[in-house]
Amino acid sequence: MRITTRGQLAVSAMTDLALRQKMRPVALSTISARQGTSLSYLEQLFSALRRAGLVDSTRGPGGGYTLARNTDQISVAEIILAVENLKSDDMQSLTGQAAQVKSMTGELWSTFNARVMDYLQSVTLKDLVAQQHAKGVVAEDLAPAAPRAKLSAKPRPLMARVGVPNSVFALGSIPVLQRR
Repeated sequence: MRITTRGQLAVSAMTDLALRQKMRPVALSTISARQGTSLSYLEQLFSALRRAGLVDSTRGPGGGYTLARNTDQISVAEIILAVENLKSDDMQSLTGQAAQVKSMTGELWSTFNARVMDYLQSVTLKDLVAQQHAKGVVAEDLAPAAPRAKLSAKPRPLMARVGVPNSVFALGSIPVLQRR
């Protein structure tokens, strides 16, 4: 079984989502900023995760993604299979093909793939969230808001001063000696 960068990023993003979704959707842009991943790449991953039924999407302002099931019901194997466009049946056929290989180590690789898959199915998002909490990762509710500049009062209009021309045309009508 190959675990590509695509699968690793999907597991990281889903862990991030599980950490931060409380009662509202999490925007992909915030996950992108925290993970340092391209927003368009995350959109591709979450599209595949949505098709697999692992996340739900909410459109519009305040929209984003939420988990479709509880964290203890989503395994790492499901996430990887969803983004790698594989089904568990495909994985079984891959292990079956490895067993049919006419090399002396075919059985070794077939068993290895089966054990990796069993392990990934045993690890849930709940386990990954617990690991993050044990490391001291705190899921902030919102991204820290940038301090807003105070709005100043509406500027008062400048009043025309006595003896000062208020237009270019008035300036031109003043004799040269008075200008200095």
